[in-house]
Amino acid sequence: MPSLASHVGSLLREWRAARRLSQLDLALEAGVSARHLSYVETGKAQPSRDMVTRLADVLDVPLRERNALLMAAGYAPKYPETGLGTPGLAQVRRAIECILAQQEPYPAFLLNRHWDVLMANDAAARVGNFVMRGRPSVHQNMLRQIFDPNDFRPAVANWEEVAGHLVRHLHSAVAATPSDTKARMLLDEILGYPGVPLRWRTRELDTAPSPLLTTVLRRDAHELSFFSTVTTFGTPRDVTIDELHIECCFPMDDATSEFCRALASADLSATSTSNMSI
Repeated sequence: MPSLASHVGSLLREWRAARRLSQLDLALEAGVSARHLSYVETGKAQPSRDMVTRLADVLDVPLRERNALLMAAGYAPKYPETGLGTPGLAQVRRAIECILAQQEPYPAFLLNRHWDVLMANDAAARVGNFVMRGRPSVHQNMLRQIFDPNDFRPAVANWEEVAGHLVRHLHSAVAATPSDTKARMLLDEILGYPGVPLRWRTRELDTAPSPLLTTVLRRDAHELSFFSTVTTFGTPRDVTIDELHIECCFPMDDATSEFCRALASADLSATSTSNMSI
């Protein structure tokens, strides 16, 4: 059975390789001896809690993986993981709900780091219901929705552009977080869907994912064009918050904007009529 020192050493070596840093570069950035760092990585020395924290800071390790590094070194985890529905994150949840509501009449989603849809505003449901002709999605994961031919994929007019963008992001996430086996399994899964180009199995190192994604949704003669922005929470101290991001969709043209407003008005009218009949 490997010792604690060898376990944390191998994890640190993986993170350093993922960040493309030499031992000397990491040691200089963290303010530690290069020789001592070498001993830590080979399991000859046990790092202190402070050293693990400093190395994690330099390596920009996500909070969940920072806890894993601390536990591998024999220390208690530092960052809590609080359920989004618990009282401890009530204010965060309210803030998220406000952001989603403010995005009306355009879609917005709350996602975790594996692209699971945790929350969405009413506009997302309206637009999805329109392009899917009232058929519900079979997945709660946005990547599966986009890649599955039996789900949202046929409604995406520029599917190869959107799917290629998402694959590049997932490749980057897998490379950036070597211990995230769930992300790696998700990548393997979506690459296995029919019609996925073989070239997407290889990460494009010279092509960085674009910060903006344009999505064109089509139903018959109707086309809705959106671009997306992603919002994350600054300086999180909780694993759950660290892994959340909000994706907001904005209309690319006046026709899309007007159509979304019309959908919202129709939904409001239907709700008012229903309330009057009760």
